[in-house]
Amino acid sequence: MAFMDRVSNGWTLFKGSFKVLKENKQLIVFPLFSGLSIILIIGSLFIFGFPKGVEETDGDLESYLGGTSIFLLFGFYVINYFIVYFFNVALIHCTRLYFHGEEVSVRAGLQFAFSRIGAIFSWSLVAATVGLILKAIQENSEWVGKIITGIIGVVWNIATFFVVPVLAYENTGPFEAIKRSSKIMKENWGESLAATFSFALFQFLAIIIVGIPLYLIGAAFDPITGIILAVTGGFIIFSIFSAAENIFISAVYHNIKGDPVKHINQEMVKNLFESKK
Repeated sequence: MAFMDRVSNGWTLFKGSFKVLKENKQLIVFPLFSGLSIILIIGSLFIFGFPKGVEETDGDLESYLGGTSIFLLFGFYVINYFIVYFFNVALIHCTRLYFHGEEVSVRAGLQFAFSRIGAIFSWSLVAATVGLILKAIQENSEWVGKIITGIIGVVWNIATFFVVPVLAYENTGPFEAIKRSSKIMKENWGESLAATFSFALFQFLAIIIVGIPLYLIGAAFDPITGIILAVTGGFIIFSIFSAAENIFISAVYHNIKGDPVKHINQEMVKNLFESKK
C-alpha cells in the first residue's frame, strides 16, 4: 500500500474515532484534566518551589531539577507519567463502555482508573525510568548518539502501543504489560503505524490553522493576549486529538480481543498494520 494511501486511511480511521468522541463529548475532559494537572504541577514548582534556582538556569525547569537532584527529576517524570496514564485508562474504559452499549460517564472512567491505580503507578515508574535514561543518554551524546536514542524511543513507543488497555484489562504488572503489548503488535499488526502518523500530522495542521488566527486576533489588542489565545487554542486541539487517538487505540485493542467496535473500519485497520505472520 502506497504511503499516501496509508495517510488517507489513517485520516479515515481518525474520523471514525472522532465520531465516537462526537457521540461522547465528555471524553475530552480526560486529556483536559491531564494537561491542566501537569500545568498546575509545573506552575507550583515555579511559584512555591525554587524560583531563584530556576532563574539561574534561564527558566529551564529540567536543567534546574537535574542540577538539584536526579531523584527530584525522576519524581517529576513519575508524576507526569502517572497523570497521563491515569486519565488515559479512564478514557479507554469509557470507550469500552460505549463499545459494549453501556452508559458512558466521566465518573465511571475515574472509578475504574482508581481501581487500577497500583498498576498505573507501577507502569509510571518504569516509563519514567526509561524516559530519564533516554534523555540522559541523548543529552550527553554526539549526533550519532542522539539518532540512536531517537530510534530506541520510536521502538519503545511501538512496543508499548497497547500498554494502557493491557494494564487496564489484563491484570498484569508493567513488564508483563510490555511483553503483551509487543506480542499483540508483532503477531497482529506489525510495525507500520501509519494511523499514528496521520494523527500527528493532522494535529499539527489543526494547531497551525487554529493557533495563527487566534494569535493575530489577540495581537491586535496585545501580543500577550495573542499568545494566550494561541496557546489555549492549541491546548484544546491537542486534547481533542489526544482523546481521539486513545479511542483509536482502544478500538484496535478491542477488535483484537473480538469485542464489538463502532465507527471503525476494521478491514482498513488491518491494512494499515502489515502483518508479520
